[in-house]
Amino acid sequence: MKFIMENKFQNKIGIVILAAGSSSRLGRPKQLLQYKETTLLDNTILEASKVQNSFVVVVTGANSESVLKELISSEITLCFNSDWETGMSSSIVKGLNEILLLNPDCEVCIFAVCDQPFVTTSIFENLINEYHKTQKAIVASAYSKTLGTPVLFHKKYFPELLELKGQEGAKKIIKKYAEDTASIIFEKGNIDIDTEEDYDKLIR
Repeated sequence: MKFIMENKFQNKIGIVILAAGSSSRLGRPKQLLQYKETTLLDNTILEASKVQNSFVVVVTGANSESVLKELISSEITLCFNSDWETGMSSSIVKGLNEILLLNPDCEVCIFAVCDQPFVTTSIFENLINEYHKTQKAIVASAYSKTLGTPVLFHKKYFPELLELKGQEGAKKIIKKYAEDTASIIFEKGNIDIDTEEDYDKLIR
């Protein structure tokens, strides 16, 4: 068993699922909303965990104890972001540092959020395939005339990701290096769950 666990982290593709937010607009943890006989977070973890040659890190923060109690998957690494209130960038930094701790030779990292209910394994795989096909160091998901998550970064951008501050997130780097960015279509990628109205539409 020890060999299997060690071997797992030789994979070159890290996937970070950002799940540290407080869901202030929703009023309850969005990570735990029921969806597809599980939760939004577990659904994202399930889809990410099916990606070959990858390993998954989940970053928790607000409501961490409640989230951990409900988690089904054991094939992940959890890390707690004590600075979650400072914004998403702190979770990006925390997750990427954990990825590099597990595998310093990680070649690419994909960042995903926990509240895009229509994310699938295919979306993650399409990012990886587009990365190999185009040789672009950033591959983002395209929806609603914007580029967003899930998004893949080659290790050449890890230093800049680790310097992110506050609420800015990774979009700052995508915009800065537009010429080194490719994209894939993510149908329904614009649908995320921020309010009770969003959730009602999803389960209706």
